[in-house]
Amino acid sequence: MGERHHSRRGLLALGGAALAGGAAAGTLTGCRSDSHTTAAPADRVPFYGTHQAGIATPAQDRLAFATYDITATGSVQEKRAALRTLLRTWTAAAAAMTQGRTVPGDNTDLNAPPADTGEAYGLSPANLTITFGLGTSLFDDRFGLADRRPAALADLPHLPPADLDPDRSGGDLAIQACADDPLVAFHAIRNLARIGRDTVVMRWSQLGFGKAASNGADQQTPRNLMGFKDGTRNIHGDDTALMDQHVWVGKETDQTWMRGGSYLVARRIQMRIEGWDRDYLADQQNVFGRYKYSGAPLTGSKEFDTPDFKAKGTDGQPVIPAKAHIRLAAHENNGGIRILRRGYSFTDGIVAASGELDAGLFFIAFQKDPREQFVALQRKLGMNDALNEYIQHVGSGLFACPPGVTAPGRTWAEELLA
Repeated sequence: MGERHHSRRGLLALGGAALAGGAAAGTLTGCRSDSHTTAAPADRVPFYGTHQAGIATPAQDRLAFATYDITATGSVQEKRAALRTLLRTWTAAAAAMTQGRTVPGDNTDLNAPPADTGEAYGLSPANLTITFGLGTSLFDDRFGLADRRPAALADLPHLPPADLDPDRSGGDLAIQACADDPLVAFHAIRNLARIGRDTVVMRWSQLGFGKAASNGADQQTPRNLMGFKDGTRNIHGDDTALMDQHVWVGKETDQTWMRGGSYLVARRIQMRIEGWDRDYLADQQNVFGRYKYSGAPLTGSKEFDTPDFKAKGTDGQPVIPAKAHIRLAAHENNGGIRILRRGYSFTDGIVAASGELDAGLFFIAFQKDPREQFVALQRKLGMNDALNEYIQHVGSGLFACPPGVTAPGRTWAEELLA
């Protein structure tokens, strides 16, 4: 396994005690109880279901993402029991927070720290979703899970343009918290770290803003930090056929516990903003293969026009250049391969060595088999994409996101750890 590196960059150092109890209801509530209603309020995404929320869910405005390494000691059985306890308490806390309730536990004892840190008390849950994943490193001999590792959860190979920072890569567990309020998303990550203090340590984290891909039919396509619309041809989460074909793990898996789940690939992509801002408009458009302001392909006039990759200009050259990003990424040119994107923009001050902005895209994609989807696409993009002049992959993670929790009292990855 090699030496483990731990980083707290991006979030405050998170302290506190482990959560007492598992599924007990919080003693305080920031929002009214809606247990008497059958329909979810407009500011809440249901937690329980066949699939985890935060995948097909229309992308929210803000992201807080964190990975954790497990520090539990003892025998294989003792470490596995500690992991099982952690996931039971995490699941109960996630279910409460996504519905606008406080973390389960005592929040009124004047002689003890409250179970919930309190910064989101009184706020709307802001469509909070908390998505959980298991990293490749979890499936070693520490927990006796090596024979339960899915073949699709294979370590990502070196994929240019990458210069990965080990302090921003990997992790035994991952949490993706998305919400329309940055404080609500931060609150989720902070409290899960606090709950797990005796079992896990945060490895690395990333805050994101301004969703950089739309995955809902009713959403306008957002723009990335290069000023271009991003995700025009993304899968829509309510497209059942495409989700089943490309995103949800089915009977093809070699591990039944992953059926109904998906695989999350995260890449921290640093953009060379200053260099890009000096490039002329025509070249920027040729890099992407789209017009900057309308989002239309260079062969069309409207954003959702289908690109014509065969069209040639008066000079005999393709109108959409051979190395344009949309040409290389298009499913028509990759045997039908598609992924579901849920990326966010980020900015983290400056790069110390250059004084340039440390900003870019925190790329997140879900798929049913990263080997055949993300890896295949990135190999092609890494070798030929004109965009590579302006980007660098500096962080990475691959996580198996098990199916959803179907009812109260059940937990994330329950079948895996049974």
